[in-house]
Amino acid sequence: MGGSSNTTTTTSGGGGGGGGGKDKDKGKDSPAAFTEGERVLAYHGPLLYEAKVQKTENREDEWRYFVHYLGWNKNWDEWVPSDRLLKYTEENIRKQQELTKNQAVDKTIKTGRAAQNNPKGSNDAKTNKEDTKGVVKGKKRKNQLGNEEKERRSSESLLMSQFPLTLKKQLVDDWEFVTQLGKLVKLPRSPTVDDILKKYLEHRIKKDNKISDSYAEITRGLRCYFDKALPAMLLYKKEQKQYKEEIKGDVSPSSVYGAEHLLRLFGMLNYPLHEAVLCFRFILSNNSSV
Repeated sequence: MGGSSNTTTTTSGGGGGGGGGKDKDKGKDSPAAFTEGERVLAYHGPLLYEAKVQKTENREDEWRYFVHYLGWNKNWDEWVPSDRLLKYTEENIRKQQELTKNQAVDKTIKTGRAAQNNPKGSNDAKTNKEDTKGVVKGKKRKNQLGNEEKERRSSESLLMSQFPLTLKKQLVDDWEFVTQLGKLVKLPRSPTVDDILKKYLEHRIKKDNKISDSYAEITRGLRCYFDKALPAMLLYKKEQKQYKEEIKGDVSPSSVYGAEHLLRLFGMLNYPLHEAVLCFRFILSNNSSV
């Protein structure tokens, strides 16, 4: 996920395992299978994501639902039919986890087969590649952006699916507090993003018993990216006024905002997630106020 909400989406058999059912909410007099404010699981491509029904509407004798994917930018909000939704039950949560697991396994198998069928040292493979390149050069240019976008979305879907449940719940709660209840975090936060990244770097140095340039570079890059990304894509509309009041002159967002907004960045970045997860696991386990 990520980007425009106008993406054409194919489903993989929504409606089963406790879903609303394809025919349950058809007809003007039939009740809606899902209600406004209800938390659901929604198909987007081959995977299931947590979502919240924001609006319901009966179009041409069929109920449709406007959903927000929890933890994702509102640009992904969309109208979906009932067969794209499942009830938020333990059974369907297990189904969501199974789909995610199968997706990761399929990706690994396909990668292994591709490497086996196209060894790097094969002269024949190089020759075929050059010949094909000459024939489809124009078509490749035309489709290049589309392919890159598909790969990015696939990567982001896998990225989000790997988030520990603790952090996913934090994203969901954060979204509900701000957008539904109008409760903003008090600023400045303690610890701030600067404090979190500093503590994490100290933790890695202590654990590895040495100073690692790579970890220092990661934390510097995250701090810089956070400062630039916060006003552009990490704030909800209700938080814009607060940002303008708090961030003035040479004050950097990373010295004012805290874990809630840093987690939003991890949720949106196509980024090496293992470092993000290690960082937050350390902070969550060592600082109950985060």
